Amino acid sequence: MNIDEILRSAEEHGASDIHIAAGHPPVMRVHTVMTPMDYPVCTAETVKGMFEQIATPNSIEAFKKVRDADFSYAVEGLGRYRVNAHKQRYGIALAMRMIKTQVPPLDDLNLPDVIARLTYLPRGLVLVTGDTGSGKSTTLAAMIQAMNERYRKHIITLEDPIEYTFESSHCLIEQRELGADMLSFSSGLKHALRQDPDIIFVGEMRDLETAALAITAAETGHLVLSTLHTVNASQTVERIIDMYPASQQNQIRSMLANTLQAVVSQTLFKRVDQKGMVPAVEILLCTAAVRNIIREARTFEIPNVIETNRASGMCSLDTAIAELHFNGMISREDAIAQAAYPEKLQRQLAA
Repeated sequence: MNIDEILRSAEEHGASDIHIAAGHPPVMRVHTVMTPMDYPVCTAETVKGMFEQIATPNSIEAFKKVRDADFSYAVEGLGRYRVNAHKQRYGIALAMRMIKTQVPPLDDLNLPDVIARLTYLPRGLVLVTGDTGSGKSTTLAAMIQAMNERYRKHIITLEDPIEYTFESSHCLIEQRELGADMLSFSSGLKHALRQDPDIIFVGEMRDLETAALAITAAETGHLVLSTLHTVNASQTVERIIDMYPASQQNQIRSMLANTLQAVVSQTLFKRVDQKGMVPAVEILLCTAAVRNIIREARTFEIPNVIETNRASGMCSLDTAIAELHFNGMISREDAIAQAAYPEKLQRQLAA
């Protein structure tokens, strides 16, 4: 059983993820649905051989120590994959997510026009948030590529692992991978500040040190892009503040209010009008009113501010979901299931 053949077959079916585990045939996820592939049941030795074939030496050593390893794998003419190898009951298992080699243009992603405006920001912090698999990496890659084609700047990306690969166009782009090129996001970010960047992409704000350095970088005149696993704007603000000890939270509210430019929260839906997925996007833009709300610990007011500032480009998740449904892109059932306020949206869709 050849792993490249499995990946090619999955790509032909439009799969986003491939799972290979001992005791099961390979399984692919196509538009959120897990589907067994037409291959024999994998043995423990088969999966181990696949892992050793595609993993880097560093990843193999890491796996021996902690029973988990994250790395990337590329197939010529097909694409790149984000891979997690892990130990499970019957042996090694592989979870692989396909990352398209070609960075899609922002115009092709069904995103609100205001997101393109964010690529013109000279400085500050922009966060793209959402669950795993919500399209955060694709949105950020498209934003970086738009800046790459427009500006003559220095862009540094810190990733785990590198997903989309960029070719420097007008910008100089350096991509660094966790493990291979840096010890941690915080270490990479600390040193990036000494490498004359204009734009910094941090794969994820995982801990206090990374968050603090990202905010400092934004304060000192850099444009910083990053992600969090939060589902809406108000939760995103609270998550960052909660990383800090209580004694420092007032200070960080002030710093965050000064540096945060926008929060983009994505949720992906299966389309009913054609094959594929489409994002519903909540957008918070940091106006003077929003900055005051953050400073004064009134984040519970953020949803109301978003609803009353639609003219400026802000949009709540439920408004975005309703619009997708009314445009015939997603089902009523999916819309209500993923709404922030299901009962309210149900009444709106029935009106």
